[in-house]
Amino acid sequence: MFVLLLYSCSINKYIPEGERLYTGATIEMKLDSVVQNKDKLKNNLSNVVRPEPNSNFLGMYLGLYYYYKNKKEKTNFVNRWLYKKFGEEPVYQSDVLPLEVEDVLRNRLENNGFFYSTVNSSFIEKKNRASVLYNLNVTKPYTMASYQLDSLPFPISAAISEITEQTPFQKNMRFSLSNLKLERERIDKNLKLKGYYNFNSNFLVFEADTNQYKNKRFDLFLKLKTKVPQKAIIPYKLKEINIYPNYNLKDSTTTKVTRFKNKNFFQEDIFFKPKYLNDFITLKEGETFNPNTSKNTARRLSTIGAYKYVNIQYEEIDTLNTKKEGSLAANIYLSPLTKRAISAELQAVTKSNNFAGPTLGVTFSNRNLFKDGETLNISGTLGYETQVSSGANAGLSSVELGVKAELIFPRVIAPFSFKEDFFEYSIPKTKTSLSTTYLSRSQLYSLLSGAALFGYVWNANKYITYEINPISVNYTRLSNTTPEFEDILDNNPFLRRSFDQQFISGLTFSFTYNEFASSKTHQFYVNSTLDVAGNSIGLFGKEEVSGQPKQFLGLEYAQYAKVDVDFRYHFNFGDKKAQTIAARLFGGYGYAYGNSDVIPFVKQYFSGGPYSVRAFNIRSLGPGTYDGRTNQNTTSFFDRTGNIRLEANLEYRFPIFSFFKGAVFADAGNVWNSEPNPAFDGQDRFTSDFINQLGIGAGVGLRVDVQGFVIRFDLAAPFHDPALPEGDRLDFRLDEPVLNFAIGYSF
Repeated sequence: MFVLLLYSCSINKYIPEGERLYTGATIEMKLDSVVQNKDKLKNNLSNVVRPEPNSNFLGMYLGLYYYYKNKKEKTNFVNRWLYKKFGEEPVYQSDVLPLEVEDVLRNRLENNGFFYSTVNSSFIEKKNRASVLYNLNVTKPYTMASYQLDSLPFPISAAISEITEQTPFQKNMRFSLSNLKLERERIDKNLKLKGYYNFNSNFLVFEADTNQYKNKRFDLFLKLKTKVPQKAIIPYKLKEINIYPNYNLKDSTTTKVTRFKNKNFFQEDIFFKPKYLNDFITLKEGETFNPNTSKNTARRLSTIGAYKYVNIQYEEIDTLNTKKEGSLAANIYLSPLTKRAISAELQAVTKSNNFAGPTLGVTFSNRNLFKDGETLNISGTLGYETQVSSGANAGLSSVELGVKAELIFPRVIAPFSFKEDFFEYSIPKTKTSLSTTYLSRSQLYSLLSGAALFGYVWNANKYITYEINPISVNYTRLSNTTPEFEDILDNNPFLRRSFDQQFISGLTFSFTYNEFASSKTHQFYVNSTLDVAGNSIGLFGKEEVSGQPKQFLGLEYAQYAKVDVDFRYHFNFGDKKAQTIAARLFGGYGYAYGNSDVIPFVKQYFSGGPYSVRAFNIRSLGPGTYDGRTNQNTTSFFDRTGNIRLEANLEYRFPIFSFFKGAVFADAGNVWNSEPNPAFDGQDRFTSDFINQLGIGAGVGLRVDVQGFVIRFDLAAPFHDPALPEGDRLDFRLDEPVLNFAIGYSF
């Protein structure tokens, strides 16, 4: 088949008479001296050689083949699509202009200090192929003897002198035009930080003097070009800071001004109280202009959640002392979002446990509620799901009703205060919420739950986010249990105990390091969460019945500690970094103590599903080597949880066409219990043999990625099932694939 493919993709018969296919160029360098970073120099030279030859794989020019096939008078849809996706126009020997390339190579050598080098070229011709050989005689490079400033005007001379003290230039450094450009940009950037608002890197010029030496040495001088404007060589300070909290292009004639902490707030009626808006503005009157401070102010203002656009413009103010210092007015224009908004969302939900149905969500938002930047969100959800599987599980359904009110303050609300510059990057947000949910599962039970939350979230920098919730309260009440579900609880005391803990009060803390929004080749993501419950409330707990768990307000409360770590890595490569190798490791452990001998059901781990081990349905993997398929009870998936979870995922993602992307992946993972559940006969216990108890699967995926909104389809099959007898676990069951449908990438 390979030979036939090679023959079918042969393009020799399509090459026109008198032409040869260009196969690329080779550079050979003859050096007159020892050159540092020779390979880097050669790679730099290779990058300027033009044209690029046609791409090939193992000698097969597939792009050319599709091009030639499409040029036929009669072609089909497949060939036209392949041409559009992969086709390449041929590059022939006649398209190569070696003399022009010689000039470019010679120029590139001179830019790297190798003056008076010579370049010549010659074609290497075969029957229907041709390449070019470029021979370079590289002379000894020019090196720097000294670097000094030429005469510079006041006051910029002192600033540039201070900056050049930290120059990366070193004695005996080889001449490099790119390094000179980088040095100009470095100086310009640092001058901006010192207030030189009107300066430009193009005002700087380097001069090299070789007259003092005979051995290819030079003195380097930095000076200003002639006729540089006076306003470019003086620093600027902020004389005025004007803020427009309710700016509208249609009505920009606001004259009513409020003076607060040396800032001018222009608003006819109070839209945003200056007392609270001032904290987001790090610009100060009398300070030197600094672009970093400007960017920091814009970023902080954009995080409030009340503004659509943040625009900071600087205006020069005439000053009598123009020879020493200039003045600027900083105008901050804030365009608000719509104050009130209603959004609705209708979802068609399908889950890996064969539940499917519609979910309707409606959210009302009121922004800048108290004119302090607050956001009030009131949301309601209504969902219905039914089990679409056949057999005994058919007919199971659930109805879920939920209401949540969330109030977000763009500042810290606490009984203590912080210094003004304590949160330099961003101001934390205070989040408060109340929610209640009613869930009714036919033939099983009803579950009423409520939650209250008070906490803070803030960005320490562009990668790190902290979230701490000192108050996190959850209440659950199980009711309307059917005899079938009571049988499950009777057979599994651990499960009953996990539902008995109706009250959960504790603290949660989360740390996230996220580089996925950057354009880096190597991207890392780490999320670690700590969840501790029952310690403070345990001080008020009472033992109502001797030997029974303590209660608070008549409710049994939970005591546990839970910690997990989610580590992810993305390696982006290929054209425009469109291909990605993504890896993920997850580990979690929960420990029940004090008033609890088991973690509450809602806090336990489970494995399997579209965001876990995709070759197994949700909650169908584990715990340990337990085989739920031997349990004939239709609701056995409820108890397949544990207090330990380990998972690993590896995925290769690649573009297919337009917004369609593909993936090949492998997943491994499981859950266990540190203390065995008697209902599982010890099969769920975590042991040193956990590696052999991992559920492992592999598969392929299709993703529809439209500007970051991803619809994902993953088809996976297990090839290591820990529920099978030890000798039968390794078996690639292609006839039992699991189709996962989800929104967003799995990791």
